[in-house]
Amino acid sequence: MTDIPLSLLERIGACRLCAADFACTATAHAPRPVAWFDTAATPGVMIVGQAPGMRVHLAGRPFADPSGDRLRDWLGIGPETFYDRARVAIVPMAFCFPGYDAAGSDLPPPPRCAATWRAEVMAALGPVPLVLLVGGHAQRWHLGVAATRGGVGATVARWQGHTPGVFPLPHPSWRNTGWLKRNPWFAAEVLPALRARVQEALA
Repeated sequence: MTDIPLSLLERIGACRLCAADFACTATAHAPRPVAWFDTAATPGVMIVGQAPGMRVHLAGRPFADPSGDRLRDWLGIGPETFYDRARVAIVPMAFCFPGYDAAGSDLPPPPRCAATWRAEVMAALGPVPLVLLVGGHAQRWHLGVAATRGGVGATVARWQGHTPGVFPLPHPSWRNTGWLKRNPWFAAEVLPALRARVQEALA
């Protein structure tokens, strides 16, 4: 009897490379990779975030939290479309919740995850019409250090230099509510263009 090779999603789901590191965090949790894409499909949109938070870790579903509600509002799509793996690929820089530090803040995505999986995932998905880069880690990996000078706010402010194929976005976390209020141009200029481009890419 010939063994059937595991699919890419199955291999990611079985990954335990960071188990020892996660056991040393304040949460002392086990890995639970959350990968949300379909290599047999041709998605119109790819969302690249940072890493799952605790709620996503528990739910096993990306953006299953208030950040996801805000992100879906930004994109102008509902959960049915958002979670359709054939149309939207959700590929964070790390597939597992990295845990909290001693102060209760999210730890950054472990670089080991991207080094292990990212090239293979990108090759399996192929060219995607629209890539949404949510937060600094995603923006630095995809755009490079030079293009992300000044941090996330400055990178998002230069959004027109990356369209129509890429939109850099701030993280939709409640922690960024103050930034959104201080930068009304994001809602006035970026979101209408983003929603229109999402509809084009999904059509």
